[in-house]
Amino acid sequence: MKRIVLATVLAATLAACSTTSPDVIKREDAQRMSNVLDGVVLSTRTVTVDGSQSGIGAAAGGVVGGIAGSSVGGRRESAIVGVLGAVAGGVAGNAIERGATKEEALEILVQLKSGERRAIVQAKGSEAINVGDQVIIVTTGGKARVVKAPRG
Repeated sequence: MKRIVLATVLAATLAACSTTSPDVIKREDAQRMSNVLDGVVLSTRTVTVDGSQSGIGAAAGGVVGGIAGSSVGGRRESAIVGVLGAVAGGVAGNAIERGATKEEALEILVQLKSGERRAIVQAKGSEAINVGDQVIIVTTGGKARVVKAPRG
C-alpha cells in the first residue's frame, strides 16, 4: 500500500512542476535578450489556469491501479479486477494531475506608451501588481511576463 501512495504522490509532484509565475525563468531563457515595453496597469483580475493533462498522471494511476487490482481474489478475478483497477487508476491519476497543476493567476491589462493595450495572464508573483502601477512587459521566446518598472 505504501508503494501505491508513493507512486501516486510522485506522479502528482512531477505533474506540478509547470508554472506561469513571473518569478520563475526557464533555464533556456537565461542569458537571452528580451524585448521590453513600458506601460501602466489598467486592470487586473484573478483567473484560474487549467491544469495540464500530460498523461503522466493517467499512466502512473493506471499502473498503480492495475497492480492494486491484480492482488485481489483468485487468478481469474485478479485479472479482471486488475484491468478495472488500471482503468479506474488512470482516470483518478489524470484527475490528480489536472488538480495538482491548476493554478490561480492574474490577468493584467496594460496600456503601453504607444497607446496599444496588452493582456497577459501569469501566476501571482512576489510583487503585487495593482491598477495604476508603472510596469514593464518582458517578452522572451514568445512568452511574456509583467513586472513592476524599475524606479528612476
